[in-house]
Amino acid sequence: MINGIIMMECNTNLKNYKIILGSHSPRRKELLEKTGLKFIVRPSDVEEDFKNFNNIEEAAKAMANLKAKSFNDLKSNEILICADTLVSVGKKILGKPKSEKEAEEMLRLLSGKVHKVTTGITIKSNKNEKNFFDSTKVVFKVLTEKEIKYYVKNYKPFDKAGSYAIQEWIGLIGIKKIIGSYFNVMGLPTEKLYSELIKFCYEKN
Repeated sequence: MINGIIMMECNTNLKNYKIILGSHSPRRKELLEKTGLKFIVRPSDVEEDFKNFNNIEEAAKAMANLKAKSFNDLKSNEILICADTLVSVGKKILGKPKSEKEAEEMLRLLSGKVHKVTTGITIKSNKNEKNFFDSTKVVFKVLTEKEIKYYVKNYKPFDKAGSYAIQEWIGLIGIKKIIGSYFNVMGLPTEKLYSELIKFCYEKN
């Protein structure tokens, strides 16, 4: 267990590192900025392939780790963060929709059900690596066809796992309850990530 004094020291030490966010996501960039950490964005161009996974936690961690592996030239003062968010209903794992039809089908699948949003994260330096996840349960009301088609047509959620963003219109009118981190549903479990970064900093030194 890291005590408060060590955590304060590590929090200060984080400023000595160049943090890299390996992600295209504007939402992850926005959330990480709000933690007060200074970082640069260096997107990872890795195609997601989670078809062979039955477990969403392992799939999300594997996708984050795959992104991190594309960064093989980290310097001693650099810390990389890569993340991947997936949605599951029962054993079915959902990534990003590729068309309006697929987006509508995903929302019909989520309608009136409890689903799970899981973000896998890899923190990596030139010497160490940590891979973990966070999950949130989300409950949707029964969505009408009109609501589904309106959202997909106007918000075009093609870059969003499960075909929706909790902070957009569909979340405001359609989500009844969440259990877990709201920010995880947006794509980055900031509280857990911040804690893990501090521990990673301590272990790295």
